[in-house]
Amino acid sequence: MTTTATTDPRLPADADATVKLITDAAPRMYTWNYERDRDRLVTLYEKAMGSQWNSVTDLDWSTDVDPERLAHDSAQQSVIVQVARAAADLAGSPFASWGEREFTQLSIESLEAQLSQFMHGEQGAMIVAAKITETVPWIDAKYYAATQTMDEARHTEVFAKYLHTKLGDAYPMNAPLEAQITALVEDSRWDIAYLGMQIVIESLALAAFGSLLRWTEEPLLRKLLRYVLADEARHVAFGVLSLSEYYEHLSAAELRDRQEFLAENTIRNRTRSTTPEIWERMGLSVETAMPYLSEAAASLDKSVFTGFNDAFFSKLVPNVRKLGLLDANDGHLRRLWADAGLMKWEFADDTATDYESYDAVAADRAAEV
Repeated sequence: MTTTATTDPRLPADADATVKLITDAAPRMYTWNYERDRDRLVTLYEKAMGSQWNSVTDLDWSTDVDPERLAHDSAQQSVIVQVARAAADLAGSPFASWGEREFTQLSIESLEAQLSQFMHGEQGAMIVAAKITETVPWIDAKYYAATQTMDEARHTEVFAKYLHTKLGDAYPMNAPLEAQITALVEDSRWDIAYLGMQIVIESLALAAFGSLLRWTEEPLLRKLLRYVLADEARHVAFGVLSLSEYYEHLSAAELRDRQEFLAENTIRNRTRSTTPEIWERMGLSVETAMPYLSEAAASLDKSVFTGFNDAFFSKLVPNVRKLGLLDANDGHLRRLWADAGLMKWEFADDTATDYESYDAVAADRAAEV
């Protein structure tokens, strides 16, 4: 990625555009109470310690990866590719001249863009987990958040390594994801970092990683995803355990704030970046491509676009139910989500089920004994 010098006086003189400064007003907390009195958090922390995996020795990086084979596997799952194929049938479309070579390359670029957002999101999760370690008032939560910070560092590392050694150049972080994570870091309330990362973004990650795992047959990527998914399911469980206790003691006005936060980050803000750099790498300007892509998207069956959202909300809604936020304030959030058709997911499998399904490290180690 191209970098340019920055003149922000708070940064080193040699810092470039690969560095972003975020100002955080949240107070840091020491606690002198070292009593281990939150048994479920203690259990989760012990699982986290036992499930740590090594990105160098537990993954076979000598595995040969064929980007075109990956592209073939992903083509039917890629919304971008499906929309571009439909756009090829429109009069005057720049996609009309494309053959299989171009659509294969688009599949590769789409996968690179997706894995790039995973990589950037995991670094954001690392920063937020470190913030939680510093700001949460309970020692058991500090211990667990420290293990999560290590998890997220490892996830960032493996996605970066997979991209750089097996696929190609990474894409920049898309604007909606960057804005979402920046807002969590900047917020002075420690539980908002929990709610936004552990509940919303980690549920998003479970849906995205699970979808990718279902279609790919590439062995290195499959194992990497299984390991990451086991960690992510545990992270959501951590958020549910901590926040359900904390929210029992908040006022109605404070709970209303958290309900509004969830509404804002779900039904009111479903921005999905199309990663305009994809079209630039394919030799098209965004201005040229977008009118035809928009027209083609309107003609496709809506199921093409709802699969991922369904997977996301099927993770998010049952976990929010456990926090007690659905029915606080006379069911304010329940009504908002019901109007958006989301309450059908209220009793979907929760994260405890996800963790049992994705506990890949334990399963692999048991197989080696």
